Amino acid sequence: MISTVLSPKSRMQRNPDVDKVNHMEQEGSRNRALHWAGLLRRLGREAVGIVYPPVCCGCGRLTGDHHAVCPACWSGLRLIERPYCEILGLPFAFDAGPGSVSPEAIADPPVFDRLRSVAIHDGVVRDLVHGLKYRDRTDLAPMMGEWMIRASDGAVAAADMIVPVPLHAFRLWRRKFNQAAELARAIAGRAEKPYRPDALRRIKRTSRQVGLGARAREENVRGAFVVPESGRPGLSGKRIILVDDVYTTGATVSAATRALKRAGAGDVTVLTFARAMSGPI
Repeated sequence: MISTVLSPKSRMQRNPDVDKVNHMEQEGSRNRALHWAGLLRRLGREAVGIVYPPVCCGCGRLTGDHHAVCPACWSGLRLIERPYCEILGLPFAFDAGPGSVSPEAIADPPVFDRLRSVAIHDGVVRDLVHGLKYRDRTDLAPMMGEWMIRASDGAVAAADMIVPVPLHAFRLWRRKFNQAAELARAIAGRAEKPYRPDALRRIKRTSRQVGLGARAREENVRGAFVVPESGRPGLSGKRIILVDDVYTTGATVSAATRALKRAGAGDVTVLTFARAMSGPI
């Protein structure tokens, strides 16, 4: 009898047909696992929908989807759409042509490069802001963030990073969360942009801005923000989206923008969910 002795090299060689079969079995197992995982997620969402049916974020009426508003509330939104001032985002009563700038922006140019907001701060919009800010409705941030991306008119898509207006450490401790940070995080995640809550620091414990006039608001936040030394190299020449919930007089976002520009930021777009208006539009 003649016996064949396999060398170590021969024993290490693998049958390609066996490898192909094993690979196909692994792919089949992975696909089945993904199918069952997707099915379980859908069943979970349906179960949640039965226990907690989707309701309008404005009035509480039943809707077809979570984090949405009903047609009645939607029709009451005073959305800020074109035509508007290219710098301040102020709505125009008529279309003055591309690149139009308001008299306010010419007379008193802002320190930031442009301002964009979703809607006027009243009705349902005010309720959404107050729900997020005062009633811990952080679940509203993703929906509000998506609206803000659309309102940014391409500024988010062109940005290098998303930065929230920070709270002072003491106020953050009392409130437990920063509504601007919740919005900024939602925007960054949806747009796949870097989220930089560390880019700005609020070092001055200011009074609440509510009830203050324009000059008092400006004095209140003067010198309130700084960029940490560790964050300065990453800001040089960058296009930044500065996020806040409401734009009133612009004192807070202007003070924050000054700190970013002193640190070398190249372009700052202020993006808010709501905008307070003192007169008719």
